[in-house]
Amino acid sequence: MANSPSGDSMTERIVRVLETFTAERSMQSASEIGRRAGLPSSTAHRMVDELVDAGLLERDEDRRVHLGMRLWELALRGSTALRLRQAALPHMEQVQADIGEHTQLAVMEQDEALFLERLSHPDAGANITRVAGRLPLHASSSGLVLLAHAPAAVRERVLAGPLRALAPETVTDPARLRRLLADVRRAGVVVAPGSVEAVSTGVAVPIRDAGEVIAALSVVLPRETAPDAAIAALRAAATGTEAALRVDRR
Repeated sequence: MANSPSGDSMTERIVRVLETFTAERSMQSASEIGRRAGLPSSTAHRMVDELVDAGLLERDEDRRVHLGMRLWELALRGSTALRLRQAALPHMEQVQADIGEHTQLAVMEQDEALFLERLSHPDAGANITRVAGRLPLHASSSGLVLLAHAPAAVRERVLAGPLRALAPETVTDPARLRRLLADVRRAGVVVAPGSVEAVSTGVAVPIRDAGEVIAALSVVLPRETAPDAAIAALRAAATGTEAALRVDRR
């Protein structure tokens, strides 16, 4: 891809354009996209027109722009995330039915926990995560599982910080976090009270494929709820998901 005068490639500029869309900001004008992506107005308008022509963006009658269905279609083709979600979903539904709280599936992506799926009960407690949302690896139960089993280079990069606190009990001390990650690897589960929100406890276990941890399965419990039943349900769901992944590989 050709570079712009500023040195960034066309691919980098397209990614910056797409990243301006969030769950809270799903519709934008081309000018707003350009400003948020750090692009000259003429460049932003030209790129938006081209992305609309390709179906990656769509424009409404007021010329406001949103992500296109074509982008969703391409993202799902041959997606490892889709394979994982399909394997996990029946078992997540069982956890959600048994525990009655938020049940989540996350993977590690660019040193963050990316949530692929979330099932919720109308009476479930507080939870800030959403599908396609992200949390820091050190600050969520899913992230702690993923970080504990990540390559050493990734762990050291995250431990080098900065380690931002999402709640008063988020572990931000590198030495304490290192000990916690060792405990997670040894126990195969993490219970993280107050790490994301003071009123909640995150509980998570790893999901393995061909011996490698590829995801974390978690529930978010009210702070006063004992985690034992959730741990048992999550471990059963992880075992079921891993079996489904083995069948899918055949």
